[in-house]
Amino acid sequence: MRFEASPSGQACWPDREDLSVEFVRLLASAQEGGAAVAECLMVASRIDFDDDDSWYLEWKRIADTNAGRGDAALRDGNLSTARSNWLRAIGYYQAAAFQLEAADSKRHAVIESMRRCATSFLQHRDRPGEVVSIPWLSDYPLEAYFLPPRGTAGRAPAVICIGEPGQRKEEFLHKMARHADERGMALLAIDLFGAGAGDAFEDIVGRRDLETAISHVMDYLVERHDVDERRVAILGDGGSSSFVARGIAFDDRFAAAVCDGGIWDLQERAFLHDRVGHFNASLSTASRNIRCPVLIPAGERGWLKPERARQLYEVLRTEHSDVTLKIFKADETAAMQGHADNPTLANEYIFDWIAAHLRNSPT
Repeated sequence: MRFEASPSGQACWPDREDLSVEFVRLLASAQEGGAAVAECLMVASRIDFDDDDSWYLEWKRIADTNAGRGDAALRDGNLSTARSNWLRAIGYYQAAAFQLEAADSKRHAVIESMRRCATSFLQHRDRPGEVVSIPWLSDYPLEAYFLPPRGTAGRAPAVICIGEPGQRKEEFLHKMARHADERGMALLAIDLFGAGAGDAFEDIVGRRDLETAISHVMDYLVERHDVDERRVAILGDGGSSSFVARGIAFDDRFAAAVCDGGIWDLQERAFLHDRVGHFNASLSTASRNIRCPVLIPAGERGWLKPERARQLYEVLRTEHSDVTLKIFKADETAAMQGHADNPTLANEYIFDWIAAHLRNSPT
């Protein structure tokens, strides 16, 4: 198996689409500090697909190198260099864990190394962040990273960043934190794994009430003395499920939301009707109850075709007028699912939209 560049310019292994997508994600994260292009290309050249452990070993190797450089830079008092290396290590550890089974001890070790780098980054940030625990289920609290904005005193607007079930919060430290900080917003990066390596996650992810986590997260934020509870937005990264939309539907404390707006619920409902030859989907109760402004970002090369996204969007607008659909076209990039090919372009648009709506929210 050989490493190639496709005609569209996306580096890939022709026989491994899953690894190709993960590699594109890593390359795209370089512009936000989550990787280095030269290191990614070097690792790609070393991977031996005849060895099942090669992917894991090579990414762990470069992750350990960056983590070690970060620790050494800290000892020498070079905090900026330390933070940069820890962020890259987080991206590489995430890649190393990509193929590993949930119960694999190697995966647990990699995740713990990634979490150590994240904690080091938070502790040595210009304005230190916090690792916080948020009550949810009786025996399953959520873990989050809270990053206050630099240069802002008093109560600041805040954005909650949460990914699809199975997506880890650590990548938000390079993917989202800068965009929030530059706009004077606090960032709460959270996932559904709980604390540690997430051993109980497989039991949790099958629950039908994942959306109940959203109100618990909001409960935590409104009690903080440094957050303006009237100016809190939520960003559901990835947008291929509706649990965030369901979460905000019955909680009117949000000033703005970036999520699928219920499109995926609509798509599933429409699928059952489409068999008779026409589109005849109705809005769910959750979709009807969303009251805050909603942005639905999508990519032209995402899982949902643009024409289908527009069709579902028009259905949403029949009940919710303050909803915006933004489709990133292939010729501008940010067009893959989750904007994996260019998260910077998408996040510039998204965070500008959030900032505008938080500025205009009632005080």
